[in-house]
Amino acid sequence: MTQFKAFADGIEVKGEAVLALLDGMGAYRSIAQKMLSDVGIDDPRAGRWYPQQAWLDAFRNIHDDVGASVLFAIGTKIPSNAQFPREIDGLEKALQSIDVAYHMNHRIGEQPMFDPATGRMLEGIGHYSYEKTGDKLVKMTCGNPYPCDFDQGIIDAMARKFKPSGSLFLKVKHDDKQPCRKKGADACTYWVTW
Repeated sequence: MTQFKAFADGIEVKGEAVLALLDGMGAYRSIAQKMLSDVGIDDPRAGRWYPQQAWLDAFRNIHDDVGASVLFAIGTKIPSNAQFPREIDGLEKALQSIDVAYHMNHRIGEQPMFDPATGRMLEGIGHYSYEKTGDKLVKMTCGNPYPCDFDQGIIDAMARKFKPSGSLFLKVKHDDKQPCRKKGADACTYWVTW
């Protein structure tokens, strides 16, 4: 597995998630619109579905032309654009919900990859794995086709949004000692401390 390559044909992503790309580009929204248009995503809208590979191609172009920091910024916009479970009431539930939200915002064959009513999750797009390893320490492992920096932005935004009120600090750090998708690995590891 590497970045920017869908795991399967026919996967689609919800328009709400695609709109995070436009929000993440901020003042350069018109450039983002052109980059999306260049890969066949014209005038993205909430409620519509778009080919995942086209969206990943846009990420690759942003990475190559603009840089990793913009991918991080786009990731930070996912929690305010994409669909997430409603019952999130704290940091740990927020981090655990990323995988469910990821699947809620993707579909194959017009079938959502997560059904909130049944709890049924379809495989085929990878995962955001959560593991509590200490009192205020969580290990997140991201094994999916999205860019490493984008995933770090999602984790960072969710952690900050639900940071416990008594915590003085919060940090999301990529584990540089572990394999990384930027180097062709299957997954990246991030540590969340608070």
